[in-house]
Amino acid sequence: MIDLEECRRLHAADLVAIRRDLHRHPELSGQEHRTAGIVAERLGSLGLEVLAGVGGTGVVGLLRGSRPGPCVALRADMDALPIQEETGAPYASEVPGVMHACGHDVHTACLLGAAGLLAGLRDRPAGSVKFLFQPAEEDDRGAKAMLAAGALDDPAPIAICGLHTFPRLAAGQVGITDGPLMAGIDTLRITVRGAAGHGAAPHRGVDAIVAAASAVVGLQHIVSRRLDPQEPAVVTIGTFHAGVAPNILAPSAELTGTVRWMHAESRERLPALIRETVTAICRAHGAEAEVAYERTLPPVVNDPAVADRARAAAVRLLGPDAVRPAERTMGGDDFALYLERVPGCYLWLGTGDPARGLTHDWHAPRYDVDERALAVGAALLAEIALDLLHLEA
Repeated sequence: MIDLEECRRLHAADLVAIRRDLHRHPELSGQEHRTAGIVAERLGSLGLEVLAGVGGTGVVGLLRGSRPGPCVALRADMDALPIQEETGAPYASEVPGVMHACGHDVHTACLLGAAGLLAGLRDRPAGSVKFLFQPAEEDDRGAKAMLAAGALDDPAPIAICGLHTFPRLAAGQVGITDGPLMAGIDTLRITVRGAAGHGAAPHRGVDAIVAAASAVVGLQHIVSRRLDPQEPAVVTIGTFHAGVAPNILAPSAELTGTVRWMHAESRERLPALIRETVTAICRAHGAEAEVAYERTLPPVVNDPAVADRARAAAVRLLGPDAVRPAERTMGGDDFALYLERVPGCYLWLGTGDPARGLTHDWHAPRYDVDERALAVGAALLAEIALDLLHLEA
């Protein structure tokens, strides 16, 4: 069993230093060259077998046990976001317009910490642990690239686990649940075509802005009136571009959006409902519409057996009061793609502290974490890996 207090005493300062270094030097999706170099060097210094350049800038480390046995995998993502940091922290981003606003610096530090804890065990268990440091989670390309490059091959894991910072839980707490945790993601691209004309004579043209705006409003009724109210779903239009001048009817409008869902029934119904709604409303305005609907990611669905193991490990490490049912979210994560291949569990690592104002949500310019969570995350990942190595027992 991993000793949390020993981890805090021996490793907490090192984990904070790693996290702050990564936070000062954030890298966007697909550009994680410095981060990957630090990860590869660190894993190599621990005696792990290291593969760099996996799926672009990904890194895979393999820790072999005392004798042959099963393999389990642990994953962290490494990329940052195109956001200007506003925390004012002494370790704030030094890269203009880029920051770790989703905690991937924390994830990377925690997984490096777990690798150090497991590599330092005098009596290693049978089997192996594979450490996946993934690029490009924020643009949904990283897991696909890692999988295409064989990150889960030779040896293939029997289970996988990962964690994500969660500001609505305090440091020292974790959230774990089985079944759906995060939503599936689909992407919308809508083109509305009208007819240009003078803004003072709208009856002689077809105003694409009015048609598209009406379609945006109509889309909101899909979730509230066309789907089962017990089925979680979201339809959001995030961009709307149209028009050339104040006194000219817009001849066309381009919209993009995101669609979120948890269950297969909603996923099957949503594309047809969206196309039907958009085309019918635009036609009523005399305009035509084209809807491109792209399947992006499945939902994150935790395996019950692996979630039970993770929960048991967390209770042993942290005590029962620190382990909460995980709050489900309509956010998405490409960890879902690993879960399509391997049973696993994604869990929330508490990083909040209201007394210090550490409550800002993911992707906010003032997002920051309670760094006491780093030792907890490292120890928990290591403890879960040890437990999962006995999953087949």
